[in-house]
Amino acid sequence: MSDYTKVDSFLEANMDKSLAELAKLVAQPSISAQKIGLPECAALVADMLRARGFDAQIYPTAGSPVVVAERKGKSDKTLLFYNHYDVQPPEPLELWDTPPFEPQIRNGKMYGRGVSDDKGHLAARLFALDALLAEGELPCNVKFIVEGEEETASVNLSKFIHENTDLLKADACIWEFGGVDHTETPMQYLGLRGIQYVELTVDLLSSDVHSGTGGSIFPNAAWRLVWALNTLKGEDERILIPGFYDNVKPPSARDRQLMSELADSSEEYKSRYGVPYFIKGLTGGNELKIEEVFSPTCTICGLTSGYQGPGSKTVLPARASAKVDFRLVPDQNPKDILAKLRAHLDAHGFTDVKITDLGGDAPARTDPDDKFVQLVCGTAEEIYEKPMSLVPLVGGSGPNHPFVHVLGLPVATAGLGYPDTKAHAPNENIRIDLYVKHARHMARVVREFGSR
Repeated sequence: MSDYTKVDSFLEANMDKSLAELAKLVAQPSISAQKIGLPECAALVADMLRARGFDAQIYPTAGSPVVVAERKGKSDKTLLFYNHYDVQPPEPLELWDTPPFEPQIRNGKMYGRGVSDDKGHLAARLFALDALLAEGELPCNVKFIVEGEEETASVNLSKFIHENTDLLKADACIWEFGGVDHTETPMQYLGLRGIQYVELTVDLLSSDVHSGTGGSIFPNAAWRLVWALNTLKGEDERILIPGFYDNVKPPSARDRQLMSELADSSEEYKSRYGVPYFIKGLTGGNELKIEEVFSPTCTICGLTSGYQGPGSKTVLPARASAKVDFRLVPDQNPKDILAKLRAHLDAHGFTDVKITDLGGDAPARTDPDDKFVQLVCGTAEEIYEKPMSLVPLVGGSGPNHPFVHVLGLPVATAGLGYPDTKAHAPNENIRIDLYVKHARHMARVVREFGSR
């Protein structure tokens, strides 16, 4: 690799300025679930890109606007960065040590909603470009696509990509997240599981009823929903929807080999999350690691019905609802799973259970031996002083399918996350040392990509 002394010196000298820019971005609320501050944050992102000489445009969608920006470089090769500017709701507010949209730095960390997921990643990447631009022109063409609905299943992004393939044409893509594991090893996540998120609702009565009046003779929405949910999965954890597993592609020998090289997280999970035991009789080792990501899921994420306040209130609920997500593995399709769920409930007599589609993404993966993946991994080793671990698939989901299968791009991950970043939780934070490391890494990726 070329000499990065000036790049690293620039990053060290200008860190406070970059963190101030990140703080301004975090201070702008942009909560997609609540539709708060999204146009304002899109405009702020566009301004940040224009300040670096990018031609940045804001494109309306049926939901939040999408920011697309491009700046030409020395090479004809084009690197695309995918990020998002929307964040999760900050509630419960009382669990934050400091207000979520008033970012603060303490003990080598910056705290604030979205600082890790995903505004810190975007700011660190712009910081890396600042260091390269301080030496002249960018080494290659650089594009950004920054959306505002990632936290609500990116419901409009796939359509936008399908309609703007020329606008987004590139040779490779850096994904929105990444980071180190509990051993400080940088992780290369090569694929994302898909997801189909639904709300199941039972509406039976015009209002809640005194349980003494209706308990013996009225249908109970809560019980109706519980019985419907009970048909979805057995006590052995197998999902009971007919055809659910038809398109599941088992892990290959290469997948198993890569998973065997990853650290065993079983004890760390027990310590961090208080896990008393793992389901399906799993205890640890490679089978736990494989099961964690290569098996699809059916998860009840939340249940709502009747009275749940302090004390007692004897009511028979008129309405009950549940949020349920299905994490999907290659080659499952969210629309297919949605149709099978409807058919399953109908076949069991639950035609009255309404399904609301809350969004879905198909799973997608990048070849672990792709040359771009090798470049990203190779440039990380100097900074983190150890090789990146290759993870063929992770349990989370995201809109990488159109990037891989519509734009035809290898997608590599890199970032500033770490196990206690608390993304989606109160006191979300980043470590500033990892912020600088990510900027150093991205500067190397861009330069090496342009020169090879």
